[in-house]
Amino acid sequence: MKNMIGALGLALLAPLAAAQAPAAGALPACPEKNVLYWQAFPPGGESDLSARHQQVVLKKRCAAIDTIIQYKAGAGGALMWSQMNQLPGDGLNVVGVNLPHIVFQPIEGEVQYKTADITPVFWFHFTPDALVVPEASPYKTFAEFIAAAKKDPGKMNLGGSGLNSANHASHERLNAAFGIKSTYVPYKGTGDMALAVVGNQITGAVTYTAFAINNRGKVRALAVAMEKRHPLLPDVPTFKELGVDWVDGAYRGIGMPKSTPPEARKKMADLWMALNTDPEMKELAAKSGFELINIGPAEMDAFMKDKTRLYTEGAARLGLGKK
Repeated sequence: MKNMIGALGLALLAPLAAAQAPAAGALPACPEKNVLYWQAFPPGGESDLSARHQQVVLKKRCAAIDTIIQYKAGAGGALMWSQMNQLPGDGLNVVGVNLPHIVFQPIEGEVQYKTADITPVFWFHFTPDALVVPEASPYKTFAEFIAAAKKDPGKMNLGGSGLNSANHASHERLNAAFGIKSTYVPYKGTGDMALAVVGNQITGAVTYTAFAINNRGKVRALAVAMEKRHPLLPDVPTFKELGVDWVDGAYRGIGMPKSTPPEARKKMADLWMALNTDPEMKELAAKSGFELINIGPAEMDAFMKDKTRLYTEGAARLGLGKK
């Protein structure tokens, strides 16, 4: 089980080292009109925070236009993703997209889109998985958490963002890897989940390092799915230290309607690449616990083919999609 979990996580991260940011140069052309940036989750989560960072940096670089963030949340992101191809393909409509969500959800078969319906144009960051509990929780360490979970199987409720999402997969993986039984509680987004965790209404959450970092003093991280400890969470062990080869998390990027011309997709991807290399963006990302990556048009087909295969295999192993 340990090797199975680790193999998936390590393979997911393999292409990142090969994806290099471009050399500094002229900024790609700014959009001619305002950009409509559609979010599949409610305000307050990692996707929203990322969009806010990008909005700030884009305004600095393209002062004549605004990035207008719109929200269409529901069904763990599936509501927006099932409708994104209905948006105008004018090169100005951009949709936040997430992995493994856009692979897991169609496998479940209860959403109105297929993975092939989604047209990602740029993946801009990665957030490692993390297990957190409220600051008021009696569990001070991962060992204490696991001991309590084994003592009372089924008693613990762990929140997460969406069904058949990265958080859902993390929950199933946690149970399988450590031989415990806990209940997954899905929320519309991280923002909604945060209220329950901080309010000590649930045992904890399977979430991301970004959530743990942005809520320090309100929640306590017990473990992170990274190769090495996070520099902003130096006292939190990795799952590898705890005996499970687990390095995994969620990818965030932008997609556009299929009707968008290839040249318009390339233009937006180039702009997002420029945002990712901006010093202010790097600083904002580091403070929030986001690991910046640069997967653009040149790498997209191979990246998506690899991730679709890996997540499809992972979903089968984790039991997602079984009725």
